[in-house]
Amino acid sequence: MASITFKGNPVTLLGNEVKVGEKAPDFKVLANDLSEVTLADTKGKVRLISVVPSLDTGVCDQQTRRFNEEAASLENVEILTVSVDLPFAQKRWCGAAGIENVQTLSDHRELSFGKAFGLVIEELRLLARAVFVIDANDVVTYAEYVSEATNHPNYEAAIEAAKSAK
Repeated sequence: MASITFKGNPVTLLGNEVKVGEKAPDFKVLANDLSEVTLADTKGKVRLISVVPSLDTGVCDQQTRRFNEEAASLENVEILTVSVDLPFAQKRWCGAAGIENVQTLSDHRELSFGKAFGLVIEELRLLARAVFVIDANDVVTYAEYVSEATNHPNYEAAIEAAKSAK
């Protein structure tokens, strides 16, 4: 399992760490209209999945805005941002922030994504910060578990991995 801290304090992650080369685990999250979204719903595309604890915090806001900006340079790549924020809050945040190139998905109901990818912070019922790239065949080609939840991910490495994935 990945070892991370939140504001310098060690936390317990629930679920299984996902590694490069593995088949991406399935999950069930909610879109902003409350429809269910699974891994199969995005099959056949390269997916960059940005995971944040909450969109309403500084680093999470910046991370989502950064991937929204980068989306214009990524052909045939779908960018998904997953958090445990309620779908209504995600929709409101996206509208206020002008986010149009990233699909926000909520894992609040079942923590299905968080458990499948080993990201549920047991003590806080939030997801740890991470970035994954999954190719069109559902194979994980990039995985970054950010060791300190309040730090930024390696944007450049994630973007390059998305550009290289088929």
